[in-house]
Amino acid sequence: MRLSQQDHARISAAVTQAERDTAGEIVVIVAPRSDAYHDVGLHMAVLAMLAVVLATAWGPGWIGWLHGLIEPWSTAPSTTFLLVALAWAQAAAFLIVRVACAWMPLRMVLTPRGTKARRVRRQATTLFRASAEHRTRAATGVLLYLSLAEHRAEIVADAAIHDRVAPEVWGDVLAPLLVALRAGTPGDGMIAAVGAIGTILTDHFPKGAHDVNELSDRVIEL
Repeated sequence: MRLSQQDHARISAAVTQAERDTAGEIVVIVAPRSDAYHDVGLHMAVLAMLAVVLATAWGPGWIGWLHGLIEPWSTAPSTTFLLVALAWAQAAAFLIVRVACAWMPLRMVLTPRGTKARRVRRQATTLFRASAEHRTRAATGVLLYLSLAEHRAEIVADAAIHDRVAPEVWGDVLAPLLVALRAGTPGDGMIAAVGAIGTILTDHFPKGAHDVNELSDRVIEL
């Protein structure tokens, strides 16, 4: 899912409209995802190795079957055979899961929601520092960040805004955006969120006689 060129134009126009009566500045950034989550694939592969041990402890019959297949002349598997068979099974489980997790959609499904939330928030904070923080004279920059793969969005605000607007307010702004994202209409959700942010900024930071547009209104798509 990506924004169309029409969505870009509509959102940019919404930012311009939202900033018309406020000294605040809105920056909109959209990313396909906030992290590669390679560590999740590694963790799942390690869990698969542990699962082999647990499965063997619960039902060790597969080792006897394997022993009969490889060493039919021996009456019982030796300790060496047991350990080698278990090691090979663990290695196979690790490789299978690791290769499977190279497929990004599967990796996203296996990533816990809490992990996604933390990574999206971290990326939003990093991008805010690079694109909006301390880049306005009155410290009135706001970042609206959307991470498409995680279906999550974040709002990060400069110090002057953060001191006046409660976090719950931003949560109310993001709720309709997330609904629109799940419905496959991220552009509409972004426009609604930008409009709501503009209303909040106008209430707290009305436009002054000498205010100018300090940050670009265009959508930044990574």
